[in-house]
Amino acid sequence: MRKQQRWVYHRGDGPRTVGVEEELLLVDPESGMPRPLSGAVTEIAAWHADVLRPAERGEPAKSELFCEMLEIATPPCATSAELDERLRQARTAAAAAAKEAGAAVAALATAPVRFDPLLNPADRYRRIEDRFARLVDDKLTCACHVHVHLASAEEGVGVLDRLRPWLAPLLALSANSPYWQGRDTGYASWRHQLWSRWPMSGPSELYGDVAAYEETTRAMLASEVLVDDHMVYFDARLSRRYPTVEVRVGDVCQHVEDGVLLAVLVRALVDTEARSWRAGREADPVPTAVLRLASWRASRYGLRGELLHPLTWQPAPAAAVLEALLHHVTPALRAAGDLDRTVRGLELLFARGTGADLQRAARDGAPGLASVVADAVRRTTPA
Repeated sequence: MRKQQRWVYHRGDGPRTVGVEEELLLVDPESGMPRPLSGAVTEIAAWHADVLRPAERGEPAKSELFCEMLEIATPPCATSAELDERLRQARTAAAAAAKEAGAAVAALATAPVRFDPLLNPADRYRRIEDRFARLVDDKLTCACHVHVHLASAEEGVGVLDRLRPWLAPLLALSANSPYWQGRDTGYASWRHQLWSRWPMSGPSELYGDVAAYEETTRAMLASEVLVDDHMVYFDARLSRRYPTVEVRVGDVCQHVEDGVLLAVLVRALVDTEARSWRAGREADPVPTAVLRLASWRASRYGLRGELLHPLTWQPAPAAAVLEALLHHVTPALRAAGDLDRTVRGLELLFARGTGADLQRAARDGAPGLASVVADAVRRTTPA
């Protein structure tokens, strides 16, 4: 999210703003190999932002843990149409900068081909490597993080407690990482499996109030496992930079419209659960162990199998689970003017498939995975 924006807590006048951070791969569009060019690309992107587009909102692409990755972000947006426009602008700007550096950008949540990533030489990333050793080698993954405006930290914790059951369906609809190190993993989101290895990731426990949330964070830091508080990698958390809930469960989506669909559903969930918290309704006390099983199913099957239904915690077709999610947040979607867009987006997603489905279709018997990457490049920044 853009640092120059003066974020204050949401005052209830109009829809909550929503913004998206996406991680993208830098690739050779012919071979599909990731390219460690983030330093050059971010310099070019910064120059473009300062010289060529000084009046545009947003911020240039930034480096990430590995030199084959970029992070882009939208500013906070009031409408889904604005978010769609800003995300397209951010992707287009990143693609233009990458092209000047001799690469392309691909919205893939893992790199399909076999290669060894190059760690960003920044001191913080070196400290993470020293602390976590071999785990870091598998951390080249690309996610979509959605920020939604809050009225207060207390509201934020109430939201975190109440949206826990619905995070796994969001993972399922965004699944975009079936290939890793040259092989089909059998999963729709292998990124989630890689992240699950980290001890500070996944679904969180119920907090109850801000004091408990802060005590959990303090205890995690006191363990000296985390390098810093940026490493609270839960699927949803309070942002440490902005007055937002940050939902981090999703893979980066190949299509802009799918990323916007994810963000719109997250905003509707936040609004729905904030109302539930204000009304004094209790959060579902579902054990975190069950939530991990729900996430595993979403990671394994995406929208092509059964998920755990958040109202029964029994297996149900993915379409039924997403229908339940839609029903759960319909009042919030309608209030924001997003209901029709969301219905169309879900229908398109089930008809076309998730990013995982698209990747497997793009391979279609080809001997290598270059075709998968090339197809993703085309979908990431369509003409």
